[in-house]
Amino acid sequence: VQLQASGGGLVQAGGSLRVACVVSGRTYSQHVMGWFRQAPGKDREFVAAVSWGTGDTYYGDSDKGRFTISLDVAKNTVYLQMNNLKPEDTAVYYCGARYGMVTSTTLAYDFGSWGQGTQVTVSS
Repeated sequence: VQLQASGGGLVQAGGSLRVACVVSGRTYSQHVMGWFRQAPGKDREFVAAVSWGTGDTYYGDSDKGRFTISLDVAKNTVYLQMNNLKPEDTAVYYCGARYGMVTSTTLAYDFGSWGQGTQVTVSS
């Protein structure tokens, strides 16, 4: 599969933003699509994942209930809705893909097909 993230931008603290990941190529029910983020000088951090086949979701610790991942199979798109954004959420947001169960791993190393990412900047 090929992934293309979009929808980033500049938002004030407390605001909301939705980023999207368009999936092209052959998809399978075993696919898991994940959102990660990477701030300058830091490792790529897991945010959330969704199972392409079941719609099951899994979240990392960074969002603390502020983020919601969703899937629109008809549009081949995975969304990440981010609410109550904070300056520490500033990062490039990437989507990646892997096979397996949605909870089996959150390591960036286990995902592939990375798109170019989309910049999210939260001002204080």
